[in-house]
Amino acid sequence: MDKFWKKFGVAFLFVAIIIQLTPFYITLTTSVKAKIDLSSRWRIPSSIYWENFKVAIERGLILNAIKNSLIVTSVSVLFICIVGALAAYPLARNKSKLNMIILMITVVVMMVPPLSILVPLYAMMNKIGGVNEYWGLILLMITLQLPLSIFLYRNFITTVPVELEEAARIDGANNIQIFFKIIMPLLKPVTTSVIIITGTFIWNEYVLSLYMLPSRSMRTLTPTIASFFTAHSTNMGAASAASLMGMVPIVILYLFLQKYFIKGAVEGAIKG
Repeated sequence: MDKFWKKFGVAFLFVAIIIQLTPFYITLTTSVKAKIDLSSRWRIPSSIYWENFKVAIERGLILNAIKNSLIVTSVSVLFICIVGALAAYPLARNKSKLNMIILMITVVVMMVPPLSILVPLYAMMNKIGGVNEYWGLILLMITLQLPLSIFLYRNFITTVPVELEEAARIDGANNIQIFFKIIMPLLKPVTTSVIIITGTFIWNEYVLSLYMLPSRSMRTLTPTIASFFTAHSTNMGAASAASLMGMVPIVILYLFLQKYFIKGAVEGAIKG
């Protein structure tokens, strides 16, 4: 019976991998096909058509879009990690009624869909001059992803022995020194999880990016890819080429941080 379930698990994993890789395969084959090539998307073309990548770069300004996404994502994730860790530390160590209420509110805020507050968000950002400015979208991304960051950091910090902080206090360290010299170095696994989870969300975010950075020169990755699909024409090849190029930075990030990701996700979300 155990052998059956092991084989079933392996088969299920294999099918899941195939399902996950199928969109990537179709994107890859489409990106190297000419627009007039009407053959099946599953079929590998006999000759590589590199013009799609040229169109994506020159007409679609995909490299500029990647630059914009890098700016928004990197700055947002930096603040999400720093502010999230600083906010989570007192919530983890001081388990008062007020802090429990704050934690509950944080969890509730995580459940609010961003689209449900799009109109008031846009009106507010337009009023303060945040539309078509990097800082406007960055501020929104930090605000929307900070609750998740606080939640993960807080649960991870509760697993860190209090004795480490007590020993540091005996040696004369204050709370700031304890946090940055004792606690922060131990948060590497959960920090990696926060970087990957929030970074991927911000990198792939579409609606807020579309409304907050409407200028063509300020567009981020996903609105730029969507621009290849219009009411009058569709360029699947260029869109696929743009998608592949836009995939590279986030894949590189994951490859560098993957050894910490699972450990951080499990310990940050389950323990505590």
